[in-house]
Amino acid sequence: MRETVRKSVLAALEDLGDEWALGEVPAFEVEVPRSDAHGDMACNVAMQLARPLRQSPRKIAERITGLLGQSSDLYAAVEIAGPGFINFRFSSAFWYHSLGRILGEDPTFLRPQTGGGKRVQVEFVSANPTGPLHIGHGRGAALGLALSNLLEAAGYQVEREFYVNDAGRQVRLLGLSVFARYQELLGERVSMPEDGYHGEYVRDIAQRLLDEKGERYRGLESEECGQEVADWACGVMLDEIRMDLEAFGVRFDTWKSEKELYTNNAVQEALSNLRKSDRVYTHEAASWFRSSLFGDEKDRVVVKANGEFTYFASDIAYHKDKLDRGYDAIIDIWGADHHGYVPRVSAVLQAFGYDKSKFQVLLVQIVNLLRGGEPVKMSKRAGDFITLKEVVDEVGADTTKFIFLTRRSDSHLDFDIEVAREQSPENPVYYVQYAHARINSIFRQAPAKGFGKIEKASLRESNLTRLNEAEDIGMIRMLCRYPLVFEDAARTHEPHRITFYLQELASLFHTYYTKHRVLVEEDHELARARMALAWAVEVVLKDGLSILGVHAPEQM
Repeated sequence: MRETVRKSVLAALEDLGDEWALGEVPAFEVEVPRSDAHGDMACNVAMQLARPLRQSPRKIAERITGLLGQSSDLYAAVEIAGPGFINFRFSSAFWYHSLGRILGEDPTFLRPQTGGGKRVQVEFVSANPTGPLHIGHGRGAALGLALSNLLEAAGYQVEREFYVNDAGRQVRLLGLSVFARYQELLGERVSMPEDGYHGEYVRDIAQRLLDEKGERYRGLESEECGQEVADWACGVMLDEIRMDLEAFGVRFDTWKSEKELYTNNAVQEALSNLRKSDRVYTHEAASWFRSSLFGDEKDRVVVKANGEFTYFASDIAYHKDKLDRGYDAIIDIWGADHHGYVPRVSAVLQAFGYDKSKFQVLLVQIVNLLRGGEPVKMSKRAGDFITLKEVVDEVGADTTKFIFLTRRSDSHLDFDIEVAREQSPENPVYYVQYAHARINSIFRQAPAKGFGKIEKASLRESNLTRLNEAEDIGMIRMLCRYPLVFEDAARTHEPHRITFYLQELASLFHTYYTKHRVLVEEDHELARARMALAWAVEVVLKDGLSILGVHAPEQM
């Protein structure tokens, strides 16, 4: 729809070229109007041409619409609104032709290829391997999965990466916590470390350590074996994280270790390079990165006065490594509490000579888990938070992912488990999946209604002009909006737009199904046209759900 209007406008401007002596056409927008009263698409080209042509937008719009009105095969009407906006109403012939493209399952129609093969890395989840994934990690996982699928479908080469924070104080604390519980199992009295991990999962890991290693560490002090236990416990926790993510439908192409950045000297070399360009300097025995030169509010410590690296030091090396790998863009998905970290990482890229526009951060807000409107108590296993696995085990991966994507990622989300378990319109994923299943039930019922077994491909030859009710055209218009929603979601990196659209499409279909009988036994031609329309809805629902990583069931 957008490209059709754009081509029409450009063709009209070319016809008017001699009269206007117009050089380069300024950028203009073609968008879906907020109100159906303003047509199917609206264009601001006349507004954009007013300055170079030194004419009023309305006068320019009159000349353009005079030519566009001749395209009767495409448009039922081309109208001027307000000071010079041009509104387009497509013809029935255009709608039937577009429906035919959906029935033909034309991938370039449903999924505009805007990526052009550009390489994009999406790094998400990247939870510390010191405990189970919580529901906040789950929301980031759902966003990362959907965004990666969306960009890949739009023609980008996408690499999904998990950054493993397997170095530093938190991992040492995990090792000390497991060591203490392990000694308890041996009957020894060992104090838990300050700020240690107290969840039941630590006892589970300690029991596994005892089962696998026996009494190997009996009588030893934590200083003697703490790092070994920490590395082992970190590996166990990482395996559990990997399994939980796979059960959630999320897999990564690359698992990047923070520890390796130190062992292969990447951190040291990155800081050395910055020091040579005077981007790192020494002050009061500590090393500082001049992030304030690139928009950060102040400089940041990278090596403490005692010689210990800060977390930011490895982040410098990691993000340099990302762009050194040749990506056209890198997208990080972080918790909203990390928003203050964005300027300093952006400063790192600029300090190494990279374009900061290649770097984008999507922030994920917290999830409030409810049960019947009341906050859910803390997890027994994790100790102080609800694990992702607990939620998925209770309501399912599809439901969890879909609900996580029913809001912008930077908006707070209330997740009510009781609503998520309902099989009703109140449950958004059920409502959408049920629309898909309902369409499949129509085709299963067809033989008993005298239509025989319907080969869906044969419906492409249906007489689509029989779809002439207002609800028919309304459904086709909604279906034809999908490529626009897909394109905008990919451009803005906002997969929740797909979720919103699927809910609206499902609602429209359920209303249509209630009002209009699809298997019209007394009129097979009309029935086949309506089956074609239903099939098109199925195609779009399935495509959108696949982007979100959600199944499209044929029966429910």
